[in-house]
Amino acid sequence: MTQFHLLDRLIGAQRPDLSTDALLRAFEATPYDERIAAQSTYEALQLGAALDPDTPALQFLPNADPGETPLTITYREFIAGINQAANLFDQLGVGAGDVVSFLLPLLPESFTSLFGAQAAGIANPVNPLLEPAQIADILRAANTKVLVTMSAQAGPEIWAKVERIRRELPALKAVVVLKGEGNEADGVYGYEQLAAAQPPDRLRGGRRIAAGDTAAFFHTGGTTGMPKLVRHTHRSEVYQAWLMGLMLPGKSILFGLPLFHVGGALTQGLATFAMGGTAVVLSPAGWRNPNAVRNVWRLVQRYRPRVFGGVPTVLAAALNVPVGDADVSSIRYCSGGGSAIPVAVARTYVDQFKVPVLEVYGMTETASVHLMSYPDRPLRLGSVGHPGPYSRVRVVELDGQGRYERDCGVNEIGVVAMQGPGVFPGYLSEAHNRNAFIEPGWVNSGDLGRLDEDGYLWITGRAKDVIIRGGHNVDPVAIEDILFQHPAVAFAAVVGQPDVYAGELPVAYVQLRAQAQADPAELLAFIAARTPERAANPVQVYVIEAMPLTGVGKVFKPQLRWDAAQRKVAQMLADLQAPGLDVAVSVAAHEVHGSMITVHLRAPRDGEREPIEREVHRRLDPLVMRHEIAWG
Repeated sequence: MTQFHLLDRLIGAQRPDLSTDALLRAFEATPYDERIAAQSTYEALQLGAALDPDTPALQFLPNADPGETPLTITYREFIAGINQAANLFDQLGVGAGDVVSFLLPLLPESFTSLFGAQAAGIANPVNPLLEPAQIADILRAANTKVLVTMSAQAGPEIWAKVERIRRELPALKAVVVLKGEGNEADGVYGYEQLAAAQPPDRLRGGRRIAAGDTAAFFHTGGTTGMPKLVRHTHRSEVYQAWLMGLMLPGKSILFGLPLFHVGGALTQGLATFAMGGTAVVLSPAGWRNPNAVRNVWRLVQRYRPRVFGGVPTVLAAALNVPVGDADVSSIRYCSGGGSAIPVAVARTYVDQFKVPVLEVYGMTETASVHLMSYPDRPLRLGSVGHPGPYSRVRVVELDGQGRYERDCGVNEIGVVAMQGPGVFPGYLSEAHNRNAFIEPGWVNSGDLGRLDEDGYLWITGRAKDVIIRGGHNVDPVAIEDILFQHPAVAFAAVVGQPDVYAGELPVAYVQLRAQAQADPAELLAFIAARTPERAANPVQVYVIEAMPLTGVGKVFKPQLRWDAAQRKVAQMLADLQAPGLDVAVSVAAHEVHGSMITVHLRAPRDGEREPIEREVHRRLDPLVMRHEIAWG
């Protein structure tokens, strides 16, 4: 980090050769709002573009192939595109309180229209892979005025969903389509045609954006009931750009995260552009395109990113691709978030690439990253490090109604709460704000963790039931509701089961009604026919005799999570063989790590133990849940 981040009021001043701790002490003398140079995402993007208007802002690779010639968008063109998008929305009647929603893959226009919408009104990027009914629920909750999507010719699957739901959206005034002709009599407009008619050098409406204005609604949480929409201010999003620019600056990034995810839109998107860097977009599908992972190290060689980052599934998959003779020397740091990075995956990067792995932690409600491993502090793999400048974290104990009781002691597990410029002001629906904050400004993460004696945060589990499948949040209540519709089901509970690739996968536990019959295959088919999103489909249904219950009759989900982990690990070790070897697996609560897998081994003589232990560690190290070996 050779200079202050350009969003800082000290723009252009050379950063002193200070450690992170010394720099944080220097920051304490100036409040954040006095330090920051941009009030809005629009101003932040202009600052980045002004560094060198002819530098590429985007290099778009249609096939994620390092050998193809990218479509290059310079900053001069990028800002012009944002202005034209904002003016396009202004022409369609979008004001500061109006919502523009998006159902788009990763295209250059996806970036310019997203940030243009924030300059004109409020942006609402939505996952186009969701089922139509869920998309409709989100757009109704957002009160969407304009919807930007693909034309029938360019994106038939997405357009088919739009056709099914557009008449169900009472506030919708216009649909704008990319890569196709509009039909204005039907309320459909061609994006390219409208944009071309707009001034590229200014905001036509002359809007002055305040830091506290709403910039975006991001959907988070479940698939049933009223959708949970997180309100982001311009202040919270600009803070994310400032934080990442300060902590992990770089000139280019391999970009494959979706823009409906805060990690894509803000941590990698806005932050890169506010620094004047280049986002190399790995096809419309991003990292979901098999070519992106298959070509990952040749992409690194060509585009020279300083930071190699992604969700843990991407980091793990990349390790299965031989580096060969690719030059990956540009990489100075690896970074990951969205779900926990298995310690074994992080250790492999450290050992193979000789670079630190900086785990990040945050949530949609904190505009993405809130804590991270600091580059110049000792790395503790498995920890998510410390809060960013001007941000704070606590571990607290709550009562049965979710109210604050006390702060936890050193290494005492409790609920993680966060406060700082990135923390959101609340959900769009007041119904969701109950228990969202433990105290004013302190968001309840729903995660369990502990702070060690040096202030490192360790995530040990989740107080909430949400399952994180490869960075995708799955609300188990939606699947449980479906299972309860089956006439044979008396009790149902869905939990996460550890998985080497996805981190965890949803599995369902079912207790049948007396005299009723249903096998797992039947129940899986029943769920698949009714689930609103494919990622929520359980990979397995376990029919059990009796559901574990708490003293007040609620399902005791920790017991089911431990059982799911035990089943998975037993399966992973089923073919472990040695003369006289006996293997048993147990999973239980652990006072430091939250949960612990214990592999019980018996019989082999002492001289035969070491290779068996090595093999057990090799198989289980990729799991996020910790494990130990006990000989008996």
